[in-house]
Amino acid sequence: MSRFHKQPDFSGSIKALRKDTALRAVIRAHGPMDLTRYHANSRGIFPALLRSIVSQQISSKAAASILARVVALFPKNKPTPELLLKIPSPKLRKAGLSAAKVTYVKDLAKRCLDGTVDEKKFPKMTSQEIIDHLVQVKGIGEWTAHMLLIFTLYRPDILPVGDLAIRKGFQAVYGLKEMPNKKEMERIAKPWRSHATAASWYLWRVADEVKIKKA
Repeated sequence: MSRFHKQPDFSGSIKALRKDTALRAVIRAHGPMDLTRYHANSRGIFPALLRSIVSQQISSKAAASILARVVALFPKNKPTPELLLKIPSPKLRKAGLSAAKVTYVKDLAKRCLDGTVDEKKFPKMTSQEIIDHLVQVKGIGEWTAHMLLIFTLYRPDILPVGDLAIRKGFQAVYGLKEMPNKKEMERIAKPWRSHATAASWYLWRVADEVKIKKA
């Protein structure tokens, strides 16, 4: 198991979040958090970012299908930057990647090899430094960086305020008339901001419930 894949103990975060009466009820309803299942097949920085790029702007079902075909292009289904650069672009296109995403994954591979993205430096970097590090790659924005920080690096204080489901979660949990903007979410989160990753997981669960009820 990768050192990036073992979920740390978030019990301290859960304890802190229980002080918020609205979140306490959500935690009771949804039980222990589990971040590992989301990137179960994306162990390490490069595979996780590859997965994120493949998944951009398409349904989860389509993303899973395309990712499986892309990963199958690698020996033993283990993607590496070196091997990706050896795969002809037409093969990646045939696997289901758009022309833009082929450019993105190629750029990711190059930047992993030239040191622009250097996972060995991540443990000593702040979350913001990692975001600044990652957005230099074509096709990677703040949202993708946030997903890596949450589901692969398990940073405890990540609040993806640009995520629509997080906004819906805030609206439902705190009984807001409208979905909040970044400033309002940060205001509400201030008492538990250093435990935002755990809060985000529960906010996503609430957003999932809202989606099911509306279906």
